[in-house]
Amino acid sequence: MKGIIGKKIGMSQIIDPESGKATGVTVIQAGPCFVTQIRSAETDGYSAVQLGYEEVSPERLPSGERHHLIKRNLTTVRYLREFRVRAVDVKEGERLTVQMFNKGDRVDVMGTSKGRGYAGTIKRHGFNRQPTTHGASDRTRRPGSSSSGTTPGRVKKGTRRSGHMGTDRVTTLNLEIIAVDLERNLLAVKGSIPGAKGGLVIVRESVKARKNSR
Repeated sequence: MKGIIGKKIGMSQIIDPESGKATGVTVIQAGPCFVTQIRSAETDGYSAVQLGYEEVSPERLPSGERHHLIKRNLTTVRYLREFRVRAVDVKEGERLTVQMFNKGDRVDVMGTSKGRGYAGTIKRHGFNRQPTTHGASDRTRRPGSSSSGTTPGRVKKGTRRSGHMGTDRVTTLNLEIIAVDLERNLLAVKGSIPGAKGGLVIVRESVKARKNSR
């Protein structure tokens, strides 16, 4: 399997020594991760590998998670995530690092987008503002009419309105790995990825690249 858990460090640049071209990259502290459980179609109904990330003392974990790890004599970790796989090629307790990735690989990065709080329709959905003349200068950022008056006499479900924005699960597809630092467990991925600095991210083999290789 090609998948690992990490944290977003921030943005940087990598300069090609031959061409002098600067490429914007996002640096990810990826792993080390530990295989904490293997799920099979016979026992669980699907095949998956559960990985754990960020070692912590057992006292800092909920009792259920702590028992789940200790009874298997595994390292106690803060985060547990599952990766669906077709064939399991790892063993329980195995330690995984960025060594599984190479420069030029294509990956999908999954994270939680930044929270924006309660946002209006212009910021949340990209609405245009209202005219600033003819008596409308005090409602330029109002959403305007939301539905018809008599029929159906209510606002339809799914209408774009003001509300909470951000903190959504977002996946950025088919990003290129520009550099791999084995000593410090760092991945440099071309472009931006979702989330704030220090946010948890999941890096896995690109779905598009996997389909093209078949």
